[in-house]
Amino acid sequence: MSLSLGFIGGGLNSAVGQAHYCASQLDKRWELCAGLFSQHGDINLETGKAWHVDEKRVYPDLGEFLVQEQQSLDAVVVLTPTPSHADIVCKLLDQGIAVICEKALTASIADLRRIESAYRENSFLAVTYNYSGYPMVRELQQRIKAGELGKIHQIQIEMPADVYLQIKQGEYLTPQSWRLEDGEIPTILLDLGVHLHHLCQFLTGLNPLEVNADYHNYSRFDDVVDDAHLWVKYEQGMNASMWMSKTALGHRNGLRVRIYGEKGSAEWYQMDPENLTLSDQQGRKTVVDRGCAASDLMPYERFKPGHPIGFVEAFANLYGDIADALIDHRQGKVGNHPYVYGLEHAAQGLHMLRSATLAHEQRRWILL
Repeated sequence: MSLSLGFIGGGLNSAVGQAHYCASQLDKRWELCAGLFSQHGDINLETGKAWHVDEKRVYPDLGEFLVQEQQSLDAVVVLTPTPSHADIVCKLLDQGIAVICEKALTASIADLRRIESAYRENSFLAVTYNYSGYPMVRELQQRIKAGELGKIHQIQIEMPADVYLQIKQGEYLTPQSWRLEDGEIPTILLDLGVHLHHLCQFLTGLNPLEVNADYHNYSRFDDVVDDAHLWVKYEQGMNASMWMSKTALGHRNGLRVRIYGEKGSAEWYQMDPENLTLSDQQGRKTVVDRGCAASDLMPYERFKPGHPIGFVEAFANLYGDIADALIDHRQGKVGNHPYVYGLEHAAQGLHMLRSATLAHEQRRWILL
C-alpha cells in the first residue's frame, strides 16, 4: 500500500521538482495525491496535470491546502526556495503533518530556532540528503564501520560546478534570482555545503568540532560567494577539507569523496557511481562495484550490476527509507532509521556553516 504524499513547490519550472517526483514514485512506496506546486496558476495546474493529480486537489494557496489536506496525507514535501522553508515547515508541524524537506532545511539560524520551537516529541521531519542514497556510498560507510580503513585521519571532499561561468548560445546562464542573494549563510553553502557536511558524518559517524573557511567570488554576480573552501576538525582527530564551487569550469556537479585511514583509503566519484576504489598499505588498488560489494545491496538492485544506478534511483532509495521511517514512527518504534536524517542533523550542519562564515569574516578558527 502506497503512502499518500503532497508537494508544496516543485512545479515543472523548478530545479528539484521533477527529481523528487520521479524518485518518490519509482518504487510505488508513495502516491502523489495533492499539491501547491507553484504560485503561478498556470504552472500549478500544468504540473498537477503532468503528474496525474486530480485538479480538485491542486490548490492556489497554502491556507486552503492545509484546510483540505490535513487529514488526507501521510506526508508533505517542501520544495520551495530555501529562504521560504521555515514558514511552511512550521505551519505543517503545527498541524501535526509529517514533513519531508528538501535541503537545506532553512537559510538562517533564526529560522532554524523557529522550526525547533515548532517541533514536538511526536513530530516527523526528514531532510533529503540524497547522495547517501547511492549504493556504493552505503557500501563505503559499512566498510569504514567494519574498520577496513582503520582509524580515519582525513577526508577530502569536493563538489565543483561551473554553472555561474557557463555560456550557451552566446549567453551566460542566469541562476534563479533567490540563489543570487546571500544571507548569513551564503547560498552556495546551503546548496552544496550541507551535502558535504552530511556525507562526512554519514560515512564516519564523527561530529565536527572546529571550522575555518575562505570564500571567493569569481563570477559576474558580484554580491555572492561562488567558491568556498572549508577546513573542519572532527572528533578523534579527523580532519576534513571541503571545496564547493559554481565557477569551476569543466565540472558538472563533480562530487568526489576521498577518505584516508591508517590501514587504507577509499575514493568515490559521483560521475562513476558504481565503482568504489580502495587502496591498502601494500600499495594495491581494488575497484569494487555492486556486483562484488561486501554489504547487502540487494534492496537497491532494480536491475543487475553492470547497469549503473543514477541520481534519481539513489534518491528513490532515500524515499523508500523515509517511508520505512515514517511507518516505524507511527507505530511508536524507538530508534532512528539509519539512512534518514532530520532536525538534529540539519541543525548541526547549519550551525557549522554559519560558523564557517564567521571564520571567514574573522580570519580564524571557530569552535562549534
